[in-house]
Amino acid sequence: MRLLEQGIFYLFVINAIIAGITVFRKPRNITSILAWLLTLIFLPVVGFILYAFCGRGIDGETVYRLEQEDEKRIKEISDFIEEDNKRVRHNQPDKLYPTAEALSHYFDRRDESPITARNQIEFFYDGTEKFERLFEDLRNAKKNIHVEYYAFFNDKIGNRFLRILEEKAKEGLEVRLIYDPWGSPKANDAFFSTLKKNGGKVTAFITSKNIIAKTRLNYHLHRKIVVIDGSIGWTGGFNVGDQYLGEYERFGNWRDTHGRIVGTASFTLQEIFLRDWNASVSKPEDRMKYLSEYFELPREEFKKGVPMQIVADGPESEELIIRDGFVRMILAAEKSVWIQSPYLVPDETMISAILIAVRSGIDVRIMIPIMPDHPFIYRATQYYANFLHQRGVKIYHYNNGFLHAKTVVVDNELASFGSTNQDIRSYELNFEASAFIYDPAVAQQFREVFERDMEDCILLTTEMIKKQSKWLTFKQHFSRLLSPVL
Repeated sequence: MRLLEQGIFYLFVINAIIAGITVFRKPRNITSILAWLLTLIFLPVVGFILYAFCGRGIDGETVYRLEQEDEKRIKEISDFIEEDNKRVRHNQPDKLYPTAEALSHYFDRRDESPITARNQIEFFYDGTEKFERLFEDLRNAKKNIHVEYYAFFNDKIGNRFLRILEEKAKEGLEVRLIYDPWGSPKANDAFFSTLKKNGGKVTAFITSKNIIAKTRLNYHLHRKIVVIDGSIGWTGGFNVGDQYLGEYERFGNWRDTHGRIVGTASFTLQEIFLRDWNASVSKPEDRMKYLSEYFELPREEFKKGVPMQIVADGPESEELIIRDGFVRMILAAEKSVWIQSPYLVPDETMISAILIAVRSGIDVRIMIPIMPDHPFIYRATQYYANFLHQRGVKIYHYNNGFLHAKTVVVDNELASFGSTNQDIRSYELNFEASAFIYDPAVAQQFREVFERDMEDCILLTTEMIKKQSKWLTFKQHFSRLLSPVL
């Protein structure tokens, strides 16, 4: 019996040593280290299997390997945008409000995210309205259509979308589509066969390649991008599926935020698509060039441009660019910070920024769903909602279906929307894209939408937290421990 106990002890020690070596091989933040150590130590076999598919970093390949001519072309496009900005007389980028100027300077240091002034933007909060307007743009396309989604379902709206792409490809337009197989489980070769037959091109995102050696289940293409004829861009929170039209009984009404952008900000969305495409295709001859037809100025003159920056981020970058942009927004606030997100699992840096704002007298409000779509993430969201409420943040639980919008509005000056959730997965693991808008009119629109959504919310109170059962509290704390790897 004693020999058995010693054997178990030594196996535990050896497992712990191997777990430590495994986890510390890749630079990580301390919360991720602790979460993976707990997983590997207390789930000796299962933990290492999970780590093999979810814990390893992006493989040794360069995810975005740009050719010298591509880098030159990107610089030319950036210079073209800067020159075009001078043509927009209203709301010029060099006359931003102080809060917006602080953030724009942060992003200006990155060549991939130039500030753009010649833009018009229209927002959609309902899935049916969004897709009907998008389909109209697709049908009117004349040259090229580039589509990139995390989830592209084989259902009614997915098939309507695909039929339009098939028709446009048959007409001779260039049609390309990138999807994430993890988020699009039934979007297989058979689903896309007619599109390919008609001349369209389809590829799964790079992180799904080589299922045995290189699969990274924890890294997903979470972006939602459509670029049409090089001048109309779509991005935001809606994926392609019936549930995003509110047709799933489980979720009911689906509340999201998506934007239609006409102008030079679509150039950045186009660059993101080109990089993702070139990283994902296997053959050199399938790579895309930075052609002038992919970057075309809108023909109409805008009386007033909306200054904005599109920012891409992903695990290939050592910096948490979008997360740090949110932090910069919060720290620049003078009056208010209002956030909407389906998940609330912030890291320590984001928590610190939120608490600094609250302690400075800033009105901080965060709106989250009242229902789960992922049990562990929802319990972790509840934990952080309780934690932040107890420190002065107003937490609103959206109670009219599922809230999937990812927005931030600061004071009456600055707004952000896109694919990025307020959780560690979006900060560190997903490939995301978010728009940062420097226009008081847009900020005011976001505030009005937030206030309208508040009518369908339940404000979290201390009494509500006290009534939560011990079992629920345990699930919240346990999920919080696993939050860095969820």
